[in-house]
Amino acid sequence: MKRILSYNVNGIRAAIKKGFQDWLVNEAPDIICLQETKAQPGQMEEETFQSLGYQIYAHSAVKKGYSGVAILCKEKPDHVEYGMNNPKYDVEGRVIRADFGDLSVLSAYFPSGTTGGPRQDYKMDFLADFQAYLNELRKERPNLVVSGDYNICRLWIDIHNPEKQQNTSGFLPEEREWFQQFVDDGYCDSFREIVSEPDQYSWWSYRAGSRARNKGWRIDYHMVTESLKSKVKGAGILADVVHSDHCPVWVELDA
Repeated sequence: MKRILSYNVNGIRAAIKKGFQDWLVNEAPDIICLQETKAQPGQMEEETFQSLGYQIYAHSAVKKGYSGVAILCKEKPDHVEYGMNNPKYDVEGRVIRADFGDLSVLSAYFPSGTTGGPRQDYKMDFLADFQAYLNELRKERPNLVVSGDYNICRLWIDIHNPEKQQNTSGFLPEEREWFQQFVDDGYCDSFREIVSEPDQYSWWSYRAGSRARNKGWRIDYHMVTESLKSKVKGAGILADVVHSDHCPVWVELDA
């Protein structure tokens, strides 16, 4: 059994100051995918993580203090791929992949688009290009776990007040349409294979006491290729873990 977590830490250095490393030791996942590390190599207390039993691999944005993804794992990967071989996105440190035998785990940080205009266009371009990248990768590596902050609520039950949010980036009709055809293309929402209840969120605004009132969004996922669907044995959201405006999400695979 492999337990994989995904967590947008909203700055790994800030999360460390809030006890992230102690929490990680107690939680003890086999693999944890991080997004929005906001740090360069050498700024992530790599030696401390290694002393805790984790290899750490990071793909940072060129712009300091921005974006960035990482994978921490107990088992050394056979191969690590930094970026998706597309400079348009790789400059922002949005994708990293680690291969373990015939399993590939990706940590991905999708653009937010919340500022609208060019960034929403960039987000839509990313959705198409990332899916094309995955489909090409799947020919050689069919067993993919695509973990990360997708910055999109997939279903109406994945966001509070869906009726009022349809003009908001992250719940736009064209974003949900992309997500549905992504699922139709052979990518399974592992959480929704296990949990059908509404009001299950992974991100809350810092404004208006949103987290305490559970007025959130589910935007963090472990999407798995159809070949792994039958291997999903458990999935959940660790809503009580507070180092960030996101919380970790987990999946257990019989791998």
